[in-house]
Amino acid sequence: MTIAFDRRSLLRGAAGLATAWAAPRAARAQAAPPAGPFSLPPLPYPPSANEPHIDTQTMEIHHGRHHAAYVSNLNAALRDHAQLARLPLPDLLARLGEAPEAVRTALRNNGGGHANHSMFWEIMGGRGGAPSGELAEAIQRDLGGFDRMKADFNAAGLRVFGSGWVFVTVDRGGRLAIVTRPNQDTPLMEGGRVLMGNDVWEHAYYLKYQNRRADYLAAWWNVVNWEKVAARYAAAKAGTLGV
Repeated sequence: MTIAFDRRSLLRGAAGLATAWAAPRAARAQAAPPAGPFSLPPLPYPPSANEPHIDTQTMEIHHGRHHAAYVSNLNAALRDHAQLARLPLPDLLARLGEAPEAVRTALRNNGGGHANHSMFWEIMGGRGGAPSGELAEAIQRDLGGFDRMKADFNAAGLRVFGSGWVFVTVDRGGRLAIVTRPNQDTPLMEGGRVLMGNDVWEHAYYLKYQNRRADYLAAWWNVVNWEKVAARYAAAKAGTLGV
């Protein structure tokens, strides 16, 4: 049996295919990040810069998908709140209690995620080693020296249940402390400032380290950029440190 295809049938089929191809494009267009006051900062180095300690694919996914999603969701939460949208990110996070309850959780999770990751990219891309100068003196004074700081920082990171962060905070007087926060919370939410911190969400390390968080924490010190951390320390003492 032969089946005849007339010109009208072929045109209908072509139109159907065009519609099928257009649908995904429309969906992608609708999924574009909303405009808003915040944007994804570019990585200050190639995604491969932290190899072999943090693999390229993890960096690409972590920055280009996870951090990008926090920025998109933060802008979406602020869309109808122009007064909040005008605040610098540290002020927005410090004043979460003043935000409408309907968007407070979204601002907390996504604003915290944006702040934490912006800091995170900045202090990596280095070659590890040890700090020097005034920063090293502060670590000795407040945290018992560099080796003790690393041990206590890693232990604190291991104690984080589930997802969260381990930070070294710094006050205006230059005093340091090690703290942890769950999820995407940050000391900025209490008006504090972060000198440095490490992400212990599984998405930060699972492709390379699987469930071996201790190995990731130990390896991470090899990519810390101490010049950037020292610059953050100086900015904190000057009262100019942002996220």
